[in-house]
Amino acid sequence: MQTNSVFLINCPLFAGIKLGELDNLISCLGGRKKKYPKDAYIFMADETPRNFGIVLSGSVLVVQDNFWGNRSILERIESNGLFGAAFALGGFEKLPVSVIAAEDSEVYLIDGSRITQTCQSACTFHNRLIRNLMGNLAKRNALLIQKMEHITQRTTREKLLSYLSSQALEHKSNSFEIPFDRQELADYLSLDRSAMSSELGHMRDEGLLSFHKNQFTLNKRGME
Repeated sequence: MQTNSVFLINCPLFAGIKLGELDNLISCLGGRKKKYPKDAYIFMADETPRNFGIVLSGSVLVVQDNFWGNRSILERIESNGLFGAAFALGGFEKLPVSVIAAEDSEVYLIDGSRITQTCQSACTFHNRLIRNLMGNLAKRNALLIQKMEHITQRTTREKLLSYLSSQALEHKSNSFEIPFDRQELADYLSLDRSAMSSELGHMRDEGLLSFHKNQFTLNKRGME
């Protein structure tokens, strides 16, 4: 189990848990590593949620498809991030979302029932694990609220500026890289890709911003 411990020690789920303790805890959780190629489904909507995952390498997208096949991206989760925990632990009968690999990725899957059931070897630090998990779920909820602030803006421009402004503040710089390509950004902000690309072009021509692929620079002068 030492190899898994090394991979997982930096995950926020295990914050405050020492490497030796993590060995025992991993034995208790009984997780498993699995590799997925880009665009492969890790979890599929309508499945019974039993497991949740930790991204070891690569990244995953949490997505929701409507009846007509239109996709909305709820969030992108990078290395050391958790996905699916709220559904695995929340008593859901069916998953309302899917999780797909945004790129070639390796994840660590954990049976959700192992979190709420303690064992003799792990009980001394199992409570710490549960506290970490609750903190992670709270942060995830805050991110979803932030997303709602973006997509409830009235116009394409306002949605883009809301999102890009939040990224600039997060990076503490007016130049930054976003985690989405154009289609993913449109799906995240619930926008038509062509309309979004056209609006980005107008904003660039007006001096509001400049961009190359997923690199953006916001210009304060253009906002005056």
